[in-house]
Formats: sequence, structure tokens, C-alpha cells
Amino acid sequence: MGCRERGLVFSITDVVSILTESIDPLAYWRKLKERLKKEGNQTVTNCHALKMVAADGKMRLKDVADTEQLLRIIQSVPSPKAEPFKQWLAKVGYERMQEIANPEQSLDRARENWQKLGRSEKWIQQRMSGQETRNKLTDYWKDSGVEKKDEFALLTNIIHEEWTGLTVKKHKDLKGLKTQILRDHMSEAELIFTP
Repeated sequence: MGCRERGLVFSITDVVSILTESIDPLAYWRKLKERLKKEGNQTVTNCHALKMVAADGKMRLKDVADTEQLLRIIQSVPSPKAEPFKQWLAKVGYERMQEIANPEQSLDRARENWQKLGRSEKWIQQRMSGQETRNKLTDYWKDSGVEKKDEFALLTNIIHEEWTGLTVKKHKDLKGLKTQILRDHMSEAELIFTP
């Protein structure tokens, strides 16, 4: 899947410029891209040009990356400014490995993150209970032959529209959400009715 199909994208040369303070970030990116390709990194193959506003105000083609691809590219930039990102990625990677060994830790982390966002214990319990219900429902759908992501989305949308009178997209628009998860922005009452 290319960058543009994934949603939010970033200009790679803008990020390279910030991290390296290079006088020619485009040349820096070309060399880095060449090196990454030689190393067998597939990330750069999936990063395509997209017209974006340039410093001169004109629309120009720029290589773009989605968040995942951009983080992978940042790992390859030798710069003191990139080091905090690299340390954070190593920490997150280590935490995910711990969660694979002990899945209960991911539940604890989710609870902790929701608490940091100011969610009540009742809301957190409702959110976690709703996720368990959702998992059972999707397992049932899988057992019934539903396989494609768009089929899951269609079934979810039908259920959502039945109780809210809104499609998932319209509900997100009503709440002013773009890429955020709708359930994380629902009230306790909304969570009760959301599978």
C-alpha cells in the first residue's frame, strides 16, 4: 500500500531538513534513499511524489511518507536531532515485545493511557467491555465467512446507523474527528450501545 492510500502523509525532505539542517535536503534525501534501497529497505519504494505547497508558494512534487514509513526513515538519519525519536522507537518496540510475552500488560497500558486522558474508571471499564464485545462479534463474522476489511466496515456501519441514525463517518464528522478512533471519543452511554 502506498503512502497516499494510508491517510496522513509528510514531506520527507521537510523532515530531513529539520533533522539534519542540510543546506540541500533534497540531495540529502536522494542519497539516503539510494543507500536505503541498497540495504534492501522497501519503505522508500512505497513513498511516492505528491503535489504539496513549496517554500515559494507553488505546488511542487515532493516525496511523501505516512507515519510508519517516516519513523522508519528517521531511524536511518544520522543526526542528534533524530536520536530522541530513535530512543522512543526502541522503548516502544521493547514494550510491545513485553506485551507479546504477557498480553495483560497491553490492557494495563491502555487503562493507564485512558486515565492520563482524564477518563473515569466507569468509562474505561465500559470501553474495555465494549472492545471485548466487538472482538466476539468480529469472531462470529469471521466464522460466518466475512474476510475482507471493507465487509467488516460495512457490517459495523449498518449496526452503527441502526442505533445512532448516523453512519460512522457522519458520527465522526459530528464529533469533529479525522483519524481518531470514534469509540475513544464516545460518552459512557454511547459506549453501552456500540458493539
